[in-house]
Amino acid sequence: MGMNWQQTVAQTVAGLGYELVDLERSAGGMLRVTIDWPWQPQQAERFITVDDCERVTRQLQVVLEVEGVDYKRLEVGSPGIDRPLRQPRDYERFEGEVVEVTLRAPIGAAGAGLAAPARRKFRGVLRRGSDQGAWQLELLPAEPPARAGQRRSAAAPGKSAEPESVQVLGFTLDEVREARLAPVVDFSGRRPGGRAPQA
Repeated sequence: MGMNWQQTVAQTVAGLGYELVDLERSAGGMLRVTIDWPWQPQQAERFITVDDCERVTRQLQVVLEVEGVDYKRLEVGSPGIDRPLRQPRDYERFEGEVVEVTLRAPIGAAGAGLAAPARRKFRGVLRRGSDQGAWQLELLPAEPPARAGQRRSAAAPGKSAEPESVQVLGFTLDEVREARLAPVVDFSGRRPGGRAPQA
């Protein structure tokens, strides 16, 4: 019995030295494959080029034909700015970046004061937690603060009244339904069509 097509794609991509980030099959028969270079700590980031995409496309076309996978179009691309985080190493790689996390279950009463109990989606800076496998989001103040008169338990004595106090959501990866990079795009101070000054 042959492998399923997802495994075929994953093995082909890995065999060429890339990492499979995402794999979608649309109703119209389009296969969308997202690839990246495997992350090596302490190594400069490498970026996927058009040549990389073409190389993977050619190899996949051959392999999918051999496997008899039925598809109309194949699209191989690099991760967008909203790259999904799936493996533990993705979290290690993007520690310190702004990330959007959707939890499997609402935050619940434990998070009251931090957010509405029914809330699942959070955006903040990704940090490593104190325990093995624990992660934290330093929440960004996109949301209105907790209502007046609803005092949070103070993280540090005397700090609770200051709006700058950082709210932190702790979580483990098995609580996450979806996580992706959420780069902060800053349009302020730029003229329309104006390029940002080169550093």
